[in-house]
Amino acid sequence: MHRALPTMPRLLPHLRRLPWLLAALSLLLLLAFAQYLRLFERGWFFVQEWRHAAEWRARSLWLPDYRVEIEAQAVEGLDDDISALTFDPERRSLFTVTNANPEVLELSLDGRLLRRIALRGFGDPEAIEYIAPGLYVISDERDQRLFKVRIDDATTRLDAADSQQLALGIGRNGNKGFEGLAYDRAGQRLFVAKERDPLRIYEIRGFPHVDAGQPLAVQVSDDPQRDARLFVRDLSSLQYDPRSGHLLALSDESRLIIELDTTGRPVSSLSLRAGRHGLRQSVPQAEGIALDDAGNLYLVSEPNLFYRFARPAD
Repeated sequence: MHRALPTMPRLLPHLRRLPWLLAALSLLLLLAFAQYLRLFERGWFFVQEWRHAAEWRARSLWLPDYRVEIEAQAVEGLDDDISALTFDPERRSLFTVTNANPEVLELSLDGRLLRRIALRGFGDPEAIEYIAPGLYVISDERDQRLFKVRIDDATTRLDAADSQQLALGIGRNGNKGFEGLAYDRAGQRLFVAKERDPLRIYEIRGFPHVDAGQPLAVQVSDDPQRDARLFVRDLSSLQYDPRSGHLLALSDESRLIIELDTTGRPVSSLSLRAGRHGLRQSVPQAEGIALDDAGNLYLVSEPNLFYRFARPAD
């Protein structure tokens, strides 16, 4: 026997509930997407940033004060995308890396290409960090390997085989490894950013090894509680500010730079979206940040775009 199909009067109550069910499902999806983007934590932070502006401005870099001076200026003479950025106070210049055809590049403070240094055996170089006069660290993203290198006026090529190396291999998952570096010279701490899955900031002591008379002793630590407060989807670069002791964290996907105080608490931010901080257009894919000794903030973005932000003169 065949069952009789429900009649229209019996279906009407279910049909009347359908719009409410669809609305509830849409709301749940919207809330899930907002949580994925960390919009609730981000919104709450902006409220806190506004409430504590007078207090926090006095003892921080205070990123809301920064305004763009050079916007989306193409770095001429490059075919490969650049990644990461660091400031050399002795040379008064910036250094960055490329990974498709691995090179170290030196840039002027207004974004001009000054020279190129070939890299051999570095695999997937993703970041470079100034440590001391002539001394730098380069990171390999996929292998999670750090290289200590020396660069002077005569350097035209760097070979990984000649470098002091440190391999960590923490939570390796392909192209989501070491994206950013920052160095605290006074505390001799190297900060390493893992891009995502999970997003982490590691603190390394003992590398690079600078005292040949002492045994190599490396300590690696992290702070998952601090990292959980980072309301961003990924990490692209780091920068340590020696004047305040604060750390800057750059997120490409969230288009945001966050300033963290000495306890790891977010205290200020700089949005990389159009209409904020004088930007006419959003920064397309931010890859590296650097601070000079005057507090100017430099940024590079794919495809080979250069930015400079500064605070207004008092």
